[in-house]
Amino acid sequence: MPPLSVVRTRAATSVADLHTRLDALLPQIAAGAAERERERQLPYEAIASLAAAGLYTARIPAQYGGPGATVSEVIALLLRVAAADSNVAQALRPGLGFVEGLLASAADGAEVERQRWFERYLQGAVLGNAGWELGGANGVVSARIVREGEHYRANGSKYYSTGSLYADWVSAVALDEDDQPVSFVLPRDRQGLVLLDDFDAMGQRLTASGTTRLDNVIVYPDEIRPRTVEEGKRSIVTPFLQLFLATVQAGIARNALEDAVRFARDFARPIKHSSAARSVDDPYVELSVGDISARAFAAEAAVLLAARSIDRAWQAQLTELDVDQAAVDVAQAQFLAAESALKAAELLFDVGGASTTGRSHNLDRHWRNARTVANHNPRQWKAAAVGAWQLKGTPPPTSGLF
Repeated sequence: MPPLSVVRTRAATSVADLHTRLDALLPQIAAGAAERERERQLPYEAIASLAAAGLYTARIPAQYGGPGATVSEVIALLLRVAAADSNVAQALRPGLGFVEGLLASAADGAEVERQRWFERYLQGAVLGNAGWELGGANGVVSARIVREGEHYRANGSKYYSTGSLYADWVSAVALDEDDQPVSFVLPRDRQGLVLLDDFDAMGQRLTASGTTRLDNVIVYPDEIRPRTVEEGKRSIVTPFLQLFLATVQAGIARNALEDAVRFARDFARPIKHSSAARSVDDPYVELSVGDISARAFAAEAAVLLAARSIDRAWQAQLTELDVDQAAVDVAQAQFLAAESALKAAELLFDVGGASTTGRSHNLDRHWRNARTVANHNPRQWKAAAVGAWQLKGTPPPTSGLF
């Protein structure tokens, strides 16, 4: 697969323009989703087409040449992608989250970073992530970066490298000689940067979330980025990234509804003692589809409402209270979206008999995908944090999961 940057982005003039472009792309992406997942065919073309359509540029302000979308508008766009293919949607998370970090950064050199990266995005660049590691406590970094003359060398192994196989640039973090975290971004063709397709989760199999190795890879000074996250302090980027996962869940619920309707109309037969001659007239099929629809509706409403909370925090210039409120609202949306997607994916099998389990339909992917996304962050902790906020005004943890 050639680097995605060979496909130049067509600058979007507005959010409406982006929706029009999705109208043209999403039917084809959706049509191949079940087969890609069943055959484990990585969606390179889908990611490339969305990048070329300018989706990654949605939040870039107009003064830099972007559409200047709000968070609510981005989440509405993402919902549509997730309902077509949840794997593709989640693979977008590092790239869109990177833009959010650029917008929020007040670090020295932040404006230079914004100008550099916004231009790259507008030219079609795609960014992936290689931050997390296996072993040790969650969030612990063991990768190392050391100075070597005029440049640096990085060594280590990362996992959950979402989207990196589809990317032109890979963002990583390592500890320096003083055990301080250092962020840097490397071009994907840099010698010593090894991307492996070894993600083995039961769901979201095509997010390219496998291993990235840093094998004595050279890092130049201008590739080191200012840190935008302070220990013990919440960033508005974190609620955005968490809402991203909830939006993927809402998309799964919507996709389960679409498959339930399609299966009931085109494949299902009423059981022998049904009162209906057609499955679509069976009252219990109607009940199941209505139940799925309500859950998809609730999940979508929750994530859009939480997105408005993030927008309000931006409008209030990111005061601590508003950012905390956004984190709480996102936690509620995550809890509801996960519950809704899991139940919708289960109820899908009630619209037909044993034929719903056929591998050709691959309907179990919805539950597997929803379960895998839900396991990123235990939803019990989300509900407990919301309860502590309601009861005692306790802010959510600053662990990176809120």
